[in-house]
Amino acid sequence: MAEIHGQPAALRRAADSVGDQVVALNRVAEVRGRTAVFTAMGGSFHACYPAVVELAARGIISLHVTASELLHFRRRILDPQTVVVVVSQSGTSAEVVRLAEALLDQEPRPLVVSITNGLGNPLAERAHIALDTAAGEERGPSTMTFAGSLVTLSAVTHVLGGAAPAEAVSRTETLAEGAAEAAERLLVGSEMLAAQAGRWAAGRHTVVALGRGPARAASEMGALVLKESAGIAAEALEAGQFRHGPLELSGPDLAAIVVATEPETKRLELALTGDLVESGAAVLIVTQDGEAPPGTLSVATGRLDRSLCPAVSIIPAQLLAWALAAQHGRVPGVLTRAEKVTTRE
Repeated sequence: MAEIHGQPAALRRAADSVGDQVVALNRVAEVRGRTAVFTAMGGSFHACYPAVVELAARGIISLHVTASELLHFRRRILDPQTVVVVVSQSGTSAEVVRLAEALLDQEPRPLVVSITNGLGNPLAERAHIALDTAAGEERGPSTMTFAGSLVTLSAVTHVLGGAAPAEAVSRTETLAEGAAEAAERLLVGSEMLAAQAGRWAAGRHTVVALGRGPARAASEMGALVLKESAGIAAEALEAGQFRHGPLELSGPDLAAIVVATEPETKRLELALTGDLVESGAAVLIVTQDGEAPPGTLSVATGRLDRSLCPAVSIIPAQLLAWALAAQHGRVPGVLTRAEKVTTRE
């Protein structure tokens, strides 16, 4: 819970850190026009959704591939016309380090940009450009590091999208402050919201988290933190895919988290939410403005830029994980089989 509450400060630290790294962002600006490949594992991979969507919306070819897939099966697409943005909280995860090492020996070699929490790690040392999220020490599942990665990725995206580095820094600082303030407002009633969410999910045997576009950073990460922290078998799905078969899961046994923060598809998410409620499912819906069908547990983030909205819309899932961990006799945030840093494939 302390690390959940530490996220507003982490957002601000990451924004301050971006401001101290203009020289590195200037180097990023030199590779505009190249195909951007975003890669990571776990929560760091999920943090890349807003960046990939934003660049694609600007007509810039951008790919989103796990480091494991890229390392073993798709590395031949990486050439001097690509910039590889590798995100890792620790900079020591097995796949990203092996990928960075493999690229050291590859000729011709793509340009590698690393985004890590601190720079004293194998990934940052092997990158052409190393950026620090300054998230700080974190012991539980990714909370502050997820928020910090979103901030740094936002700055990189602005630069790759054509903004001058100084402009990107200024915009990122403004957006991060807005997200930090929104997170603080939501966290004022954190234990009450956690208790509500715990009661909402009680007795449901299947949990899904649904979102589209940048919102998938929150829905995918929400399912991951439920698995890590509460030991819940939660599945994340792209909301559109849910109607293509998984809709059969609807009913009294289902608890669904719907992240409906994207304007382009909000109406679709609201319609799906209504259908889920009608089936007897429990639905927790997260929107920016609070609009929600009757019969849902609704959480509003406030108006936020899509690049950092997931840092706030993830909070209900984090609080739910905290509540369910206690219900299931687990110590919230303590991993029993997995490791905070995965150092083997």
